[in-house]
Amino acid sequence: MLEFIVEEMVFGFISRHLAVPLALAASSLPAQAQPSVPPGVDYAVPTETEIKATLDRIRDYFVRSTTYRVVDTETGRTVTDFSQPIKTAGVETFNDWDYPIGVALAGMLHVSDVTGDSSYRDYALKNFDFIFDHLDYFRKQAAQFGPQANGYRRLLHMAALDDCGAIGAALIKAYALKPDPRYRATIDAVADYIAHKQMRLPDGTLARARPQPVSLWIDDSYMSIPFLAQMGKLTGDRAWYDDGARQVLGMAQRLQDPATGLYDHAWYENTAGYDPKFFWGRGDGWGLMSAAELLSVLPEDHPQRARVLEIFRRAARGVAETQSGTGMWRQLLDKTDSYLESSATAMFTFAIARGVNRGWLTPVYAPVAQAGWQALAKRVRSDGRIEGICVSTTAAYDAVYYYNRPTDLGAMQGYGPALMAGAEVIAMLRQFDIERTLNTFHYRAKKQ
Repeated sequence: MLEFIVEEMVFGFISRHLAVPLALAASSLPAQAQPSVPPGVDYAVPTETEIKATLDRIRDYFVRSTTYRVVDTETGRTVTDFSQPIKTAGVETFNDWDYPIGVALAGMLHVSDVTGDSSYRDYALKNFDFIFDHLDYFRKQAAQFGPQANGYRRLLHMAALDDCGAIGAALIKAYALKPDPRYRATIDAVADYIAHKQMRLPDGTLARARPQPVSLWIDDSYMSIPFLAQMGKLTGDRAWYDDGARQVLGMAQRLQDPATGLYDHAWYENTAGYDPKFFWGRGDGWGLMSAAELLSVLPEDHPQRARVLEIFRRAARGVAETQSGTGMWRQLLDKTDSYLESSATAMFTFAIARGVNRGWLTPVYAPVAQAGWQALAKRVRSDGRIEGICVSTTAAYDAVYYYNRPTDLGAMQGYGPALMAGAEVIAMLRQFDIERTLNTFHYRAKKQ
């Protein structure tokens, strides 16, 4: 006890009389001499080499896991005769057409864009080519037996935004690299579905008929807005941008909490605004990433750009203020006893880093993304699989459901966002000078 009192007296003297010299010296201290942080928290600036190594492990996991084969789902044998379809033929997870794989392929393309490593781009294009090389076979299967779950049913029988929007956005990005007419035909089919067939509210906001007759999920922001944004870029038709902005505004009106900026997971018309609110991490991540994707291509003179930007900034502030002391975010953002979750962490890291890089957010947000990446990187195993990703989750009415959704190494929803996050943090590190003072970080634009 006496030792503690003496230390406090000495520290008080130093603080009063030597504060300025110590502050000036802190930034020059070696890393090991800086004040410590709790064990297991990697509160440091990563190097580009370190980030790329983590991304490479994720890429290698995908490469190892992708078989590029059609299988008989009953026997597990490879199908080699494509002259006559069989009902049990299907593809495996990494070659499927669904939204988590779509986000992963978009992530691969983003890593290539930032790092120049063509292996990521080549993987994405090879996957899309596999789909279209075998699509006629599965069309015949669907004509004879009906669309099958493992036979590209989501592509051949679009019935929800989950079936087409996120992977459709990735396909447009792939089409910019490889203008394959097969790609374009499917892009146009997705565009027709979203524009003319998906359920909407009277103001044009995209909606669902489940679990209540008229429901709005924040998930659907990412299942639609990035595609709408990319269609605007592809075609030059501003109507696509208009629809993307309409979705950001319509969803924020019903789902974004005005006090915190966080997104409620779902809204139901028949509850008249009295339903309980659950700020589910990944759902909030879909909303924030969607606004970032739209702002990335939305013309500067678009009449709704300022409103979209304000919604993005409000959401980013709410997210930054709920980051845990580990750098991760939680399954329920406002519930500190809910578990630390990886897909939400990846999404917020990407969106905040993108906001800083594009000037939508001030550089004071950069350490939030930095800490998010460092925490997420610890969740990436040596074999490239990511721990702590919540499995598929529906819109629910009670906190118990969200608290107890399990995590799984095979939950694909976090892999694409992790790739996007790492790439965007690399871009952020290149753009700023970073000063370290008293173990915190100050990002400033590099001097020209």
